[in-house]
Amino acid sequence: MVGWIIALIVGGVAGWLASMVMNRDASMGIFWNIVVGCVGSVIGNVIANQFGIVGSVKEFSLTGLGVAVVGAIVLLGIVNLVQRGRVR
Repeated sequence: MVGWIIALIVGGVAGWLASMVMNRDASMGIFWNIVVGCVGSVIGNVIANQFGIVGSVKEFSLTGLGVAVVGAIVLLGIVNLVQRGRVR
């Protein structure tokens, strides 16, 4: 149970950081930051596992946070591409 709470908190932070990097912070609330961060964590883990990097957001670590932020940035880039036809 505690791992899921930590994952939500880290996901929210990762989503917020990614939204700041991708200039989408004004259009996203805390709920969407958490969703983007958690989904981005899954995407980031898939990408990181290809390079032998292991990081989980269920047990807080800087590696896990970094992987989640990178995955969330990739997710927001895909969303930008679909919505606007370009990546910002």
